[in-house]
Order: sequence, then C-alpha cells, then structure tokens
Amino acid sequence: MQFLSYLISGISLGSVYALIALGYTMVYGIAKMLNFAHGDIIMIGSYVIFFAFGSFGWNPIVAVLFSMVVCTILGVVIERIAYRPLREAPSLAVLITAIGVSYLLQQVAQLLWTSNAKSFTSVVGFQKVTLFDGQLTISGETIVTILVCVVIMVALTLFVNHTVPGHAMLAVSEDRGAAQLMGVNVNATISLTFAIGSALAAVAGALLCSSYPSLSPTTGAMPGIKAFVAAVFGGIGSIPGALIGGILLGIIENLSKAYISTQLSDAIVFAVLIVVLLVKPTGLLGKKVNVKV
Repeated sequence: MQFLSYLISGISLGSVYALIALGYTMVYGIAKMLNFAHGDIIMIGSYVIFFAFGSFGWNPIVAVLFSMVVCTILGVVIERIAYRPLREAPSLAVLITAIGVSYLLQQVAQLLWTSNAKSFTSVVGFQKVTLFDGQLTISGETIVTILVCVVIMVALTLFVNHTVPGHAMLAVSEDRGAAQLMGVNVNATISLTFAIGSALAAVAGALLCSSYPSLSPTTGAMPGIKAFVAAVFGGIGSIPGALIGGILLGIIENLSKAYISTQLSDAIVFAVLIVVLLVKPTGLLGKKVNVKV
C-alpha cells in the first residue's frame, strides 16, 4: 500500500512536469528553439497567485485565471522583444538569450519580493480521500493535479488537430517557409504558441506550489529543467510525449526518493534520461527527421 501511495504521488508530480514540458515541446516543435525562461514564468505566475489569493483574498479560481493572463502577456512580450529579432540567428545565440531572460526574471523577482521563501497557500479546495480502510490517503492537490493535467492534454490535442490556429501551428512546425507562402502568419502563430505555453505555466505553478508550498525567486528553476528532461524523454515536439515523459519522470523521481536516496533522486532521473537517449535518441515518441543534403 505504501508503494501505491508513492506511485500516485509520483503521477501527481509527473503531471506537473508534463504541464511544464508542454511549454517546451510546443515552442520547440513550432519555433525550433528552447525557451529556458519557461521555468521562471512559472515562478512569476506563482507569485501573482500568492498575492492575489493569499494576500488580497481573491477567489482561488479568479487568482489562477488572473495569473494565466499575466503569464500569457509576459510570454508574448518575451517572445516579441527577446526572441523574434533572433528568428534567423544561430541557435546558440537564441539559447544564450533564453538563459539571460531566465536570470533576468529571477533577479527582478528577487528585487521585488526578496529572496526569502514564502509560504504558499494551496488554491485547491478539495479534501483528501481515504481508501482501503484508511490505509491509503490521497490529497486533494494530487487528485486535482492529475485531473487538470489530463483535461488540458486532451483539450490541447483537440485544439491542435481540429482548429484553424492549430493547423497553422502544425504547418509552421512542418515547414515555416512553405506555411508562410500558403498565407499562414508565422509571427502570430509563434506568439500564440508562447501565449498558450505561458498560460499553462501559470496553471503548473499553482499546482506545484499547492503541493509543495514554498515560493522563492528560484522556485521554477529545477522544475523547469526537469520538465525539459521530461520533454526530451517523451520526444520533444510531441504533446503525448510530454505527458508520458512527465509522468514517467515523476514516478522515477518519487520512487527513487522513497527506496534509494533523497539526495541521489535527481542524479537517477538524469541517468535514466541518458540511458533512454542512448537507446532512442529521439525520445520515446519522437520522430526521426531525415535531412536532405
């Protein structure tokens, strides 16, 4: 029963990683760049919820929606100012810019709210559920996190496959030049991708800090890196891959902490990634791209 408890907690943690990984996988799949500032957008969104809900007493749903709006605007502004001018630049320049934006957001947060950790109040109003005559207890945060992840994954998949903007994203992902010749607004499509990924980052921040109620300017750094690992693990550019990679990563991390070592859990996660990439370099659901010369 203890194993089942660890497994469910791992799925919950993995669901958060999956939501964060969506931001990486969508941006990479469409814009072919890695937005390493994504984890820090999560942190900004979490601070917005902290003040809106914890300090000003807003309704938790309203606080989360407001955070999604703020993060959406922030993501679009970052794309417009920092990334769009580098659209044709070497990938290394974009990567360095993304790391710079990440540190900028962390320093701004530290100046605004200091580096002291704040106690985050859970936005989840669900009560814990007890099963098997009290032998297994599942927190409300765990239930809501898993349900929200599944709903968002299904909604995003339907959006990409069955709407005009979604088809535009697929076209830009396949061939940006050809999509532009066919009348697709590439800049607007990439901005929409950043907007969706950033809005999901706000949701992920709310769920992450509700389960692990400590908030500081570096809160999004490690989850952001692990979510990137999850995206690569599942096959970066694949929405189902982000889900599978995130959940597997959360389970591996949680079981490693429980049965091997808390200190070594992160090392084990990255070691598993190395093994997977040695066996299947494109990730679990990634597609091999043949480049014609």
